[in-house]
Amino acid sequence: MAGSSSSEWPPKTGARGGGPLIVTEDEGLLDDLLRLCAAAGALPEVAHGTLPRPAAGTGEGAGGSAERGGGVAAPLTLIGDDCAHRFAATGLGSLGEHAVLVGRDPDDAGIWRRAVEIGARGVAVLPEDEGRLVDRIADAVEGATGPARTVGVIGGRGGAGASTLACALALAAARAGRRTMLVDADPLGGGLDVLLGGERADGLRWPAFADSRGRVAGQALEESLPELHALRLLSWDRGDCASVPPDAMRAVLAAARRRSGVVVVDLPRRLDPAALEALGQLDTGLLVVPAELRAVAAAHRVVATVGQALGDLRVVVRGPCGSGLDGAEIARLLGLPLAGELAPETGLPAALAAGRPPGAGDRGPLARFCAEFWDQVSDRGEEASV
Repeated sequence: MAGSSSSEWPPKTGARGGGPLIVTEDEGLLDDLLRLCAAAGALPEVAHGTLPRPAAGTGEGAGGSAERGGGVAAPLTLIGDDCAHRFAATGLGSLGEHAVLVGRDPDDAGIWRRAVEIGARGVAVLPEDEGRLVDRIADAVEGATGPARTVGVIGGRGGAGASTLACALALAAARAGRRTMLVDADPLGGGLDVLLGGERADGLRWPAFADSRGRVAGQALEESLPELHALRLLSWDRGDCASVPPDAMRAVLAAARRRSGVVVVDLPRRLDPAALEALGQLDTGLLVVPAELRAVAAAHRVVATVGQALGDLRVVVRGPCGSGLDGAEIARLLGLPLAGELAPETGLPAALAAGRPPGAGDRGPLARFCAEFWDQVSDRGEEASV
């Protein structure tokens, strides 16, 4: 039987910290919970029917968890319904959001009443809730605090500068101290690692995740990627892999979002199934449109596709803007809110040729636009805490 075990409190063997605490005397339920912990990549500690005490400083409604061996608070306590009466009898009702009451009878409506009595904020009934419980265990172990603010960037026409803006947005977020991941979802774009000067950096690229299914561990993903300019980058290698399955995109982006902070996705104009999957996980999309009549006409086609899958799509107009075709007019023609205008940055081509990433400094139109954008979404409470 996996996991450490204790017959008294505090447990005297196998106390590791970091994994969930299981409290049950039902051997069948215990086997199920150990299996689910293994699926979540967590090593639990088992207290067979013993009553944990709340961690120091926690109280009713404080959201505290149970204290385990060595005085370390477990990130999650899984309480078997067979032990609920013991918790209720002691009046220990302060485990809060970090406790889940787990039962096996789908017809037992009383499990919710017992959860309230012991102060558990969550209920799971197996086997119906197995998938949800695996996610809850993994989130607790990884320390997930909330979904990342996820922004996608797409060009209204070829060469609009979407990849440049995506890199600059990610660099600005990282420079402001946000946990940041930049995801290259355009397999034919040449590689964002080149734009960031990291094509030789150590770390995994998209082909390594092509077979990903189900749940990918967020921390493991983050630590496996190249780290460039204080952000993590998932890009393409120079091999023949020209796409990844939608399941892989879904699993990888979900893992990135669970790490909180900021995720920026560079999207291709021709949306393949993986890119369509990425659209479904975005909070906001930025459509980059040069201030040209032909670019506006091309952008209409992109809006017709992207707008169906993304509720919050905004236009970024790249200057110079001529008379009669400024940012406000282009936004009106496309039927989109205006995220802002990007003035020409005369030194950008030379900087890119010299290997300096776009928006790497805190000056210039590109850097200013990105800083203002993150300040705006943060002021509106649209960004998850880092």
